Amino acid sequence: MGFVFRLIPPRPGFAFDMSPDERAIMMEHVGYWSGLNEQGKVVAYGPVNDPLGSYGIGIILAESHIEAEAIRDADPAVQSPHGFRTEIAPMLRLVTPNHTYDAVPE
Repeated sequence: MGFVFRLIPPRPGFAFDMSPDERAIMMEHVGYWSGLNEQGKVVAYGPVNDPLGSYGIGIILAESHIEAEAIRDADPAVQSPHGFRTEIAPMLRLVTPNHTYDAVPE
C-alpha cells in the first residue's frame, strides 16, 4: 500500500532559519529517508516550498498503517525535541512507472 507522509516543522520558515541543532537533526532525517529509499520503501520524498510554510513530504510503501507509523516513529526528526508534527494518510491507489498499488487488493 502507498502512504503519504507529511512532516510539519515547528514554524513556517523552518527551512530557511534552522538553528545548528535543528540542521543536524535534519541531516539525520535525510540520512534516514535515504536509507528507506535504498530499501525500496520510499517512492519519493523531499521538502516542499509552500508559500504558507515549508514542510516535508514522502510517499512510502508499507504493508499496513502500523508499518507506516513505525517508519514515522523511527524518523530522527520525529524523535527530536524540536516540535515536528506528522500526518500519514493511505493512498487509495498509488501509480508508479512500474506498478500500481491499491489500498484494498482487487
